[in-house]
Order: sequence, then structure tokens, then C-alpha cells
Amino acid sequence: MSRESLKTLFHPFVTEAVALPAAESRWLFLGAEAGFAKPEGFTAELTAVQDFRPEFRRLEASHLKPLPAVEGDGFDGALILCGKHKGVNEDRVAEALKRVKAGCTVVVAGAKEDGILPLRKQLDRLGLSPESMPKYHGVVVWFTVPEDPSALVSTLAAKTVTVEGRFETRSGLFSHAHADEGSELLASRLPADFNGNAADFGAGWGYLSVMLVSAAPRTNRIDLFEASHEALEHAKRNLAKNCPDLTTRFFWQDLANEPAKEKYDLVIMNPPFHEGHAAEPSVGAAMIKAAAEALRGGGDLLMVANRGLPYEPVLGAHFKQHGEVCRNARFKVLWAKR
Repeated sequence: MSRESLKTLFHPFVTEAVALPAAESRWLFLGAEAGFAKPEGFTAELTAVQDFRPEFRRLEASHLKPLPAVEGDGFDGALILCGKHKGVNEDRVAEALKRVKAGCTVVVAGAKEDGILPLRKQLDRLGLSPESMPKYHGVVVWFTVPEDPSALVSTLAAKTVTVEGRFETRSGLFSHAHADEGSELLASRLPADFNGNAADFGAGWGYLSVMLVSAAPRTNRIDLFEASHEALEHAKRNLAKNCPDLTTRFFWQDLANEPAKEKYDLVIMNPPFHEGHAAEPSVGAAMIKAAAEALRGGGDLLMVANRGLPYEPVLGAHFKQHGEVCRNARFKVLWAKR
């Protein structure tokens, strides 16, 4: 997210197109990110909400006391910073409509690549009569919460999705409509004879953990690590439903900066490899290093990656042995031994 979108978000208050909040008011800030400067006279109490652990930690460092999920209602207004996913943006608007008092203002901003223009058109079609202005290479939109927003909330709120008849996800999560093709390839190569303690790095909504237990029913324990709070909540439900007798633990962590404290016999992972719209292998490289530090001597890493990403030198730097298990047109499965 560009810092400019944060400036765009507060611009209507600078120009007085939107009245400055009263000093005693409470405003919700959904998708909050660090680095913003409130305009002079903006003295409302802000409740910042951020699901993504690295950004949550940046907000904490800015002394903003963020929350990982929305709590409470009766807010006097809301700020919404758009992300890259249409479903997430719509769900944030639905949350604001649920939790902000009727007659109060919701302000939404984002860059064009964040989908702010289609969102503005949708809000107009839904009868919210939004106003808007462009600024700092983005667009800011604002509207008034109606007396009864329930129908709008139902339309915009993220929908629950069932995958393969046994996994619960929701729109906005990574690969929410089906198992990711890379994860499916890795799942086909999981060991059948594993009986130790495993960790699932970047566990998402829990697909690979469930598939490990399906392949190796004698698995002793799985710890799931995930940076998205919402995805981890779904992983908890999916593991409870599909593996009710398995010992599991769940960690909302940024593995690049918050290393695992346990030692494991096996780490499985499908690391994220995008920053914005471009392939960026540094995230996966950081997770490989974190996996090496979390494995016991002789422990194994099994991971899947986009076949064009150069992870082999990173594996060579942190493991005694490494190699390739298989590949297809898009992905490769790699192994390494500590």
C-alpha cells in the first residue's frame, strides 16, 4: 500500500469536504496502516483494525493499539483503506455499515489498482449516493450510513465458501474458492510414514495441514503459523472439523521477524511469492531461513514454489542437503534436510 493512499484518505478533512470529527467521537479505521498523519483538528479516537501481522506490528510500533479483528459498534464514523482484493474491500464497507451509527460518515480511499473506482460505482448502484474526489494518484469516496443498512450489509459482507465439501473459507482469503494448485502438488508428495511434530508455515486456511494428516495419520502434532488473522481463524475451524483427534496449535506470526520457538521434525510450506503485483522471492527466502532455524538436526523441509523463483541457493545456504522432488508447468516441489 502506498503511503499516498493514506494521504488520499484524510484529504476530505483537509479540504473540509467532510467535517472534522468531534473531539469526543470514536472512529473505526479498517485496513489501517502505519505512516499516516491526522489533519490538524482531527482529534477523534481511532480504533485501528489490521488482520495482517506485519502491518499490525508496524501499527503497534506507532503506539496505535490496533486490533486484529473488528470489535464493538456505535462508532461515529469510519475510515477504510482499500486493499488488492474486491471481496476484502466490500467486506470492510459491510463492517463499517454494521458498526457506524446511522447518519454518520464512512470514508474510503485507495489507488485505482485497488479497485476504488468499481467500488464507488457499486456503492452508487446500491443507493448510497457516494461523493468522491481524486487526490495523490488515488480516489477518496464518502457516504452516509442509512437508517437500516441490513440489506446492504448482506450484499457486501464476505460470503462463506465450502471447498471440496470439507473446508470452510471466505472471499478475500488466499485461494478461497479452491485449493491452490501449488499446494495440491505439494500435498501429493507429503510423506506417508511421518509420525513426529510438524509445522505448517504460511498455513492459510489449513489445507496442507489436513492433507498431511490424511497422508500420515500417525502425525503427532502440527503447529500452524499464519500472518493473516482471518485465515488462521478458518484454519482452526478446518482442523477441528477434519482432524478432531490431532494435537494442533495456532500462531498468528510474521515468521520473517517472529521466529518459531519450537523445534520440529518436518516443516511444510507454500510461501507467498508476491509483493503487490510483482513476483518477489524475498518473502519465501525469509521463510526458508525461518524453517531452517525451526528444524531439529536431521529435520526435513518440504515446500512448493513457482518454478521460476530461485530458492535453491537459499536452501543451499541454510541446509546440509537439498533437491527437487518434482515439477509441473507452473510449480516445483523442493526438499531440504537440516
